[in-house]
Amino acid sequence: MKEYWTSLASLLGVLAFCQSIVSSIFPPELRYAILKLTGRLFSLFSSYVYFDITEIDGVNTNELYNAVQLYLSSSVSISGTRLSLTRAVNSSAVTFGLANNDSIADSFNGAAVLWEHVVTQRHSQTFSWRPLPDEKRGFTLRIRKNDKSLILDSYLDYIMERAAEIRRKNQDRLLYTNSRGGSLDARGHPWESVPFKHPSTFETLAMDPAKKLEIMRDLRDFAEGQEFYQRTGRAWKRGYLLYGPPGTGKSSMIAAMANFLGYDIYDLELTEVHNNSELRKLLMKTSSKSIIVIEDIDCSINLGNRKKSCSNGGNRGGSSSFYEAAAAAEMRGGGGGGSDESGNSITLSGLLNFTDGLWSCCGSERIFVFTTNHVEKLDPALLRSGRMDMHIFMSYCSFPALKILLKNYLGVEEPNAAGVWNEIEAVIDKAEMTPADVSEVLIKNRRDKDKAVAELLEILKVRAATRGGIGRRYEAVEEEQEKRAVEESKEGEAADEFSGEQSEEEEEDDKKKIK
Repeated sequence: MKEYWTSLASLLGVLAFCQSIVSSIFPPELRYAILKLTGRLFSLFSSYVYFDITEIDGVNTNELYNAVQLYLSSSVSISGTRLSLTRAVNSSAVTFGLANNDSIADSFNGAAVLWEHVVTQRHSQTFSWRPLPDEKRGFTLRIRKNDKSLILDSYLDYIMERAAEIRRKNQDRLLYTNSRGGSLDARGHPWESVPFKHPSTFETLAMDPAKKLEIMRDLRDFAEGQEFYQRTGRAWKRGYLLYGPPGTGKSSMIAAMANFLGYDIYDLELTEVHNNSELRKLLMKTSSKSIIVIEDIDCSINLGNRKKSCSNGGNRGGSSSFYEAAAAAEMRGGGGGGSDESGNSITLSGLLNFTDGLWSCCGSERIFVFTTNHVEKLDPALLRSGRMDMHIFMSYCSFPALKILLKNYLGVEEPNAAGVWNEIEAVIDKAEMTPADVSEVLIKNRRDKDKAVAELLEILKVRAATRGGIGRRYEAVEEEQEKRAVEESKEGEAADEFSGEQSEEEEEDDKKKIK
């Protein structure tokens, strides 16, 4: 044993002597050059290529590093033996991440890649206005040389898109409102926000199921239609008009749309906007993937139907009186708006440009939603396609909607007695109760299901006997007025074209007379 230790000590002495000789014969510069040459020779015969993605690029944070970290958190699939857990600010989800110096395999379009999270200690820092972290973090991407073009052209863009989608899903949605009087917050933004926690979904929304599926399909086509909008040359936006009696679920519909798409909501209060310029600035400060809402637009500011104003003012009949009155309104206040008592000078022209003008395309993937209880009060120009693309009538509670409410509040698919179910179905259409009124009856008696159904049936019978179809006639009138408003918009555009052609003919006649 003693001889063994003696031989080992002698060997270590020889190695130390050889190291000193090599260090004296080969200076550090030469050794570095040899190592570099060896690395190049190895890379020539290797079938892999490596890319380093550092956390900090100079003094700025590398966005690609954050995107890769977030992307790998969704595919880390518990394959590593040591994982890190993080939860960002305003986030409702906990995300996984690779631990220090751990690796994970991934694939993209048949190409295999390997990610390694490299963490090393940073050397002593020189003086800097922005101190750097003690640890130097980064990702190393290993791919095959044959897959280099595929990975650089498509894979990294795919990672950025997936990271943005994951960030949006994990982050709590926000509800914005414009600041009072157009003032700015501490960060210089005209919008104030709170977390959006509304639980409404299309599953709980009291509406005809077929109509809900149509709306959901339209929303899904819009959210996935970036390529379509680019190919057709249209701004990536869409407008929805929600109209109907109070209490029919217009606000719940907006919340369901936001939860379905994962969008933020901007609740625009027009009475706090002073002029068209301020309205454009608010639009510029909205983010993509958002819903811009103007509730009760007929009550916000003076943007009434110009054609009705013309007929009430006693002007000459025909389309010429409509455009003369519109021109007069333009000269008085601009575009059918005008200043009100609070000093608000938003014009109809400014609001139209806000929804469908050049400024409306300063962002992408945005939805405009207008709500009103009286669609006949709105100017037809606001209702045409391109501004309000889809008109959704929020009606009184129907039998399919009542089934949804009973399931939501009482947890029953149908009453115990079949006769009660048939009686409810017979009187629900005649009673003209809003979903809000039905919900109140169910909430009040939610501890006793049989009592809730019995009381609801009695109220429906009383409402059906007293109202006598007034509400349904109201619905018919609302739908007819909405159709008439759209037709008036089309007739106005046609009359404008006709008047332009007529003026050209008059000019030609004048020229002939002069000759």
